[in-house]
Amino acid sequence: MDFLDYAFMQRALLAAVLVGITAPAVGIYLVQRRQALMGDGIGHVAMTGVGLGFLLSWSPVWMATAVSVLGAVLMELIRWYGRTRGDIALAMLFYGGMAGGVMFINLAPTGSNANLTSYLFGSLSTVSESDVTAICALAAFVVLVTVGLRRQLFAVSQDEEFARVTGLPVRALNLLTAVTAAVTVTVAMRVVGLLLVSALMVVPVAAAQQLSRSFAATFAIAVAIGVGVTIGGTVTSYYQDVPPGATIVLLTIGAFLVLTALAAPLARRRARAAAAAQPAGDPAECAIPASRAGGDGVGV
Repeated sequence: MDFLDYAFMQRALLAAVLVGITAPAVGIYLVQRRQALMGDGIGHVAMTGVGLGFLLSWSPVWMATAVSVLGAVLMELIRWYGRTRGDIALAMLFYGGMAGGVMFINLAPTGSNANLTSYLFGSLSTVSESDVTAICALAAFVVLVTVGLRRQLFAVSQDEEFARVTGLPVRALNLLTAVTAAVTVTVAMRVVGLLLVSALMVVPVAAAQQLSRSFAATFAIAVAIGVGVTIGGTVTSYYQDVPPGATIVLLTIGAFLVLTALAAPLARRRARAAAAAQPAGDPAECAIPASRAGGDGVGV
């Protein structure tokens, strides 16, 4: 535990825990909406914010947040109105964001390729006190939205038409989800990196779904996995001198593979338990399929 004696590791671990909480908390809604790669696209756009931060001598985290939120809003507008050429518009937005970031950071007097690499792939030693303050404030917003509005966000993620009929402000909630995803990207970029943050949003959720079909349980398991792999990756990075972002993502994929291997025997055990609970007098055709015994959907 000697790593706790260093201030930069204390900051890095605090940031890692917040990333481990916020990324899966937003990712579960993106997975339900089949927008698993949205975080990757926002990460490309956030690079322009990082470059502008260095060019204008402002905080790269806050500038990246502003640009990411603007990019997320544009993505939603393209999704609503640009149905015919929406994919082309999104491609230009993503790659333009990355190119803008590279250009601005090289034009900045204090910018360098080393700065760029630390934001693309994460860096433990560069997490400053101001970064931690910004990450804490942004993470609080993400948790407030994803937990406080979980029922509304879940309803919209599952079925927009049904949510609209029930009177929910579907477009406003979709926009809020996109903005929250953008904020999460900037929360995670100092630890995981802009190019790898999408994996931490999606893979813990996919791993949790191997064990549970309930929304609440999936949410809790995904956050637990996120916190576990971010702490494990950060500590491993300190002792082995390996990139933190890559280490965290590889640990996340490893967790997914392990839980997938455990899920098959667990599903068979549940099926046997359901069959044993079936009354002997019931005809076979009236039995409830095992896939529906646990519920096809996920409940809040």
